[in-house]
Amino acid sequence: MSSSTSAPPSAESTPAYKPSHARDVTKPGFLIKLVLMMLVDALGVYGIITAAFVQSWTIVAILVVLLAIVNYVYFSKRMIPGKYLVPGLIFLLIYQVFVMGYTGYVSLTNYGQGHNSTKADAIESLLMTNTVRSEGSPDVVTAVLDRGSKLGLAIVHPESGDVLVGDSTTPLAKVDGAKADELSITEIPGETILGFDQLVTRQKEVAGLSAAVSDDPNEGFYVTSDGTKGYLAKSILTYDEAADTMTNAQTGEVFKADESKGLFVSDAGTELKPGWRVFVGFSNYANVFASSDLAGPFFKALLWSFAFAVLSVLTTFAFGLFLALVFSDERVKGRRIYQSLLILPYAFPGFLATLVWRGMLNEKYGFINNVILGGADIPWLTDGFLAKIAILGVNLWLGFPYMFLVCMGALQSLPSDCMEAAKIDGASALRTVWSVKLPLVLQSTVPLLIASFAFNFNNFSLIYMLTNGGPNYPGLSVPVGETDILISMVYKIAFEGGKPDYGLASAMSIIIFIVVGVIAWLGFRQTKALEEL
Repeated sequence: MSSSTSAPPSAESTPAYKPSHARDVTKPGFLIKLVLMMLVDALGVYGIITAAFVQSWTIVAILVVLLAIVNYVYFSKRMIPGKYLVPGLIFLLIYQVFVMGYTGYVSLTNYGQGHNSTKADAIESLLMTNTVRSEGSPDVVTAVLDRGSKLGLAIVHPESGDVLVGDSTTPLAKVDGAKADELSITEIPGETILGFDQLVTRQKEVAGLSAAVSDDPNEGFYVTSDGTKGYLAKSILTYDEAADTMTNAQTGEVFKADESKGLFVSDAGTELKPGWRVFVGFSNYANVFASSDLAGPFFKALLWSFAFAVLSVLTTFAFGLFLALVFSDERVKGRRIYQSLLILPYAFPGFLATLVWRGMLNEKYGFINNVILGGADIPWLTDGFLAKIAILGVNLWLGFPYMFLVCMGALQSLPSDCMEAAKIDGASALRTVWSVKLPLVLQSTVPLLIASFAFNFNNFSLIYMLTNGGPNYPGLSVPVGETDILISMVYKIAFEGGKPDYGLASAMSIIIFIVVGVIAWLGFRQTKALEEL
């Protein structure tokens, strides 16, 4: 009886194996990824809903696109590299590209005090802040409602007796099921009424509370002074939407909308504040260089910023390199202990060290004048020139440990054959340092020196905590001083001046970005030259 064996199936007849997604869903890694993506999607949807609620449609579109990209990348088998790149790219877009783009946009507007919002908000604010009690309006019973971050206002309508509820952004509307008597409103469904003790605690908020009668601001607002009684107030200004004018009912003066300035201005030149944000083009940049009040201090701050950054890098690098050369020599006894002690200033928080130095440099009570200089009366922080010397000295104390560590690492990595060749050629110690060690150290440290320049060019904390930019120039609208660098000048224009101007501050920030970018580009070109050397 013969037996037959079946031939093995050929490769052509064997179906190709295809990975199944059904297998993936049972893997722990996929389940973890699914949970994480659910959290990301939930956060994204929340952001979309929030942005849509405030009608920020650009943000809505960006979030929708980002969510679609993230889901495609992390659920696609073809986007493995993207799984590692997408998180970094998203953070780059949000924290770098968006911030830079928005700063550039603000620099082209008049955004600042008195020009913070839209034209509609400015009109509403003008009508609300220029109000008087409507003639013949009776007192009404009111109640103040706790709505978390803001308060609501409830009134009893003087004619119908209905309870109406509104707040600073929502006009009054009737609420069904509310209970009220001649003295108070006792219950409103879904609302929390503030008691007497709470009204006293939040009296300042209560005094500024108002609610519009309707969407038409010309119909007036109900206001309250103590939270229990209120009245109808109407603005002395009347807005004519067709003519785009504001008219003062008491004086008859007419204010026309000036879209180039974002203000209502009368023929006599009188302006109504607040205004609104408008596009002003490059006028902020022109003011930086041409304004009689800003141009001089700006160019002085620009020169001092360069001098401070360059001198800080040179002094800290030179001192750090000198110490590294000394304590890298094996003939120095106890050099490990010295190396540890020299990095202590780097371990101490910089802003605390700056405050300590500010006390030590005090003209009357400082340790430097009273102890070291035997009671001298030297104005280290109030004289312009001495204040700059003090800043450079304190920054040397703060910065040399970092340069010392960098140079120590660079010296330890130098090839020994180069040192031996220098000795054979009969080069002196100074010649070896200047012609061999320094070029090799610079080749590896120039990128760090560029970063140090950029850091010191924007070293806001040192300037602010040591001298606060002083001593100030007299007669300026912005408190700019002799030791202000550009970034501290930007801060003062944006926050400390009598009239904060975010548009102008943003324009100066863009100028700083361009300056630092050009310096960094030139520095990296020099790095390539050193590599060729």
